[in-house]
Amino acid sequence: MKILHVITGLNTGGAERALLNILSGGLARSSNSVVLSLQDEGRIGLQIEGLGVPVYTLGMPGGLPGPKALKRLFQTVRDIKPDIIQGWMYHGNLAASLAGWLAPGSPAVSWNVRHSLYDIQAEKPLTRHVIKANSILSRLPQSIIYNSHLSRSQHEAFGFNRCDASVIPNGFDLNYLVPSQEGGQSIRCEFALPADSIVVGHVARFHPLKDHASFLRAAVQVAQRRPDVSFLLVGREVSPDNPALEGIIPFHLQERFTFVGERHDVHRLMQAMDIFCLSSTSEAFPNVLGEAMSTGVPSVTTDVGDSADIIGDTGVVVPPSSSALLAEGLLSLIGMSAQERRKLGVSARRRIKERYSLVAVVRQYEKLYEELVRREI
Repeated sequence: MKILHVITGLNTGGAERALLNILSGGLARSSNSVVLSLQDEGRIGLQIEGLGVPVYTLGMPGGLPGPKALKRLFQTVRDIKPDIIQGWMYHGNLAASLAGWLAPGSPAVSWNVRHSLYDIQAEKPLTRHVIKANSILSRLPQSIIYNSHLSRSQHEAFGFNRCDASVIPNGFDLNYLVPSQEGGQSIRCEFALPADSIVVGHVARFHPLKDHASFLRAAVQVAQRRPDVSFLLVGREVSPDNPALEGIIPFHLQERFTFVGERHDVHRLMQAMDIFCLSSTSEAFPNVLGEAMSTGVPSVTTDVGDSADIIGDTGVVVPPSSSALLAEGLLSLIGMSAQERRKLGVSARRRIKERYSLVAVVRQYEKLYEELVRREI
């Protein structure tokens, strides 16, 4: 079985990491997989190639097609001759359907929607058009995969085809994401975090939907009440100099906040956290929440996407866009003893193992692809 995965790009992001995870988690071994990026190879593409999976690129700026890119797409699918073409994200889904028309042998086409859809008007103009095109053409693929139940219900309410749809959540490698007291101490030393401080972590690239401003306002409220708490923020363009975040942290509290920018060892940074916080106003299935739980870190999350279902009773769920409620949620975990937080973290890791293990998620993809191939015979 040869599977061509068509994805918008391969820079750091949730969908890109999800593709890398299922390939490294067994799909690359159980099938003949190939990846096609509409843009460039990116950092994730290099890692995928490290698995022995070929990566092709079209070099489309912003994912927009041109004559050269379309010619290369035609040549690529003719050379690969896939049995299944799997789209990833809106642009990748449209390109996957186009590739299905161009490819020899009428391969099965599957889409993978990785986005929540609270309000179409909140999307960028081009993205709105692409989502609408996805909706109109959604009866063409033989399968539509969503990574969250909320995302499926939102898109089907918008007009996406309800038939042949399924939910396959993100999966987490518990052999890679592990708690480590020694690793946590190493990170604390690296950033001069007090050894006895309660460290609250936040991991997200800067984007309005990640709502860093609400997190910082909540963190300031916490810092004013708890002098034993420090904050570790990880993410591209996340800094106190960012105009959207400038001035939120009072000068006398700034030493309690550590900004480390974009990092590629987030699993290590999470080992130094006592509490993880997700402050987004929109998500489908947030990878970082599952990663923190896998690392044994209890979490506070806003009630977006499938976050409440993911976290269950192993953390705290609060409404989005409320720094006051986010602060109260953080304080509820901060008020626990270290032993109580560790116990909660153990429960969080167990929940991921029982519901979202990478092995089980890869098997769901394999079963789907086996069924798609049988239909085409």
